[in-house]
Amino acid sequence: MEKVHEIKTLVNLLLESYEDHAEIIKVDTGDQLNRSVIIETIDKLRALIFPGYFGKKNISTRSVEYYAGDLLEDIFFTLRPQIARSLNHSEEYQGLSDEIIDAKAEEITFAFLAKLPEIRNYLADDVTAAFDGDPAAFSRDEIISSYPGIYAIAVNRLAHVLYDLRVPLIPRIMTEHAHSVTGIDIHPGASIGHHFFIDHGTGIVIGETTTIGNFVKIYQGVTLGALSTRGGQVLKDVKRHPTIEDHVTIYSGASILGGATVVGEGVVIGSNAFVTKSVPEKTKVSVKNPELQFKTDKQHYSEPQEFQQAEFWDWVI
Repeated sequence: MEKVHEIKTLVNLLLESYEDHAEIIKVDTGDQLNRSVIIETIDKLRALIFPGYFGKKNISTRSVEYYAGDLLEDIFFTLRPQIARSLNHSEEYQGLSDEIIDAKAEEITFAFLAKLPEIRNYLADDVTAAFDGDPAAFSRDEIISSYPGIYAIAVNRLAHVLYDLRVPLIPRIMTEHAHSVTGIDIHPGASIGHHFFIDHGTGIVIGETTTIGNFVKIYQGVTLGALSTRGGQVLKDVKRHPTIEDHVTIYSGASILGGATVVGEGVVIGSNAFVTKSVPEKTKVSVKNPELQFKTDKQHYSEPQEFQQAEFWDWVI
């Protein structure tokens, strides 16, 4: 009986906490999203975009129409109620009837699914960019099946369409799931052109208002971020993140910050560069190499002169 009393005391303490912080509790509501269903829908969408690679294997030419139709119908009836629930979180739909919200959710779901052929076109170009840009790539099959960059980009392209359709919550759930799986954090609001290649990818952060052009290549640890977020919600809908134009390469560890920062066409940003102002087209930006020191038990010497004087571009270009 003593343990029962202790548990009852703990329950009462939690109930008090629920009352004190009602903003982080969901009860008496039917509009809470099912995160597991959304993640399962990502897997179904990938199977639809890359048939034969994920989900059901050994699809024949004669059965692919049935396969696509069956999977598309499944996605529609799974995703539509989640979108309806998400719309209840938007001020735009507050006070509207369930019938109106359901009709709008159906309209949005069809609009989203209609974009899948266009998303496939982009992803085919992304796979090509990865294959052409990575000498370690064995085949396109390897890239589609295993590259974390392609997974993160695929999820982002799907989520970005829902973001543009003004669907709350779901796009961020999708991209944060991809973030947890790959270590690549791309906000669904980021606009990304074709032939986008993420090499390695771990630690990449791309902010909401980032614009990325075509044929852009980014290495691990790159941040495309804001100069400051101290303004909080006042900065909502303000261009806070940089614009990266076509044919730009950004090497590992570089940070490019600020909504007014434009990296021009053909620019190469070296490793660990910290860029907070615009860069003219066809410019190379690098950090001056620091002096390396080597210590052993018997001696202490600096790096050889020829290494000290070497430019970053002597190694990567």
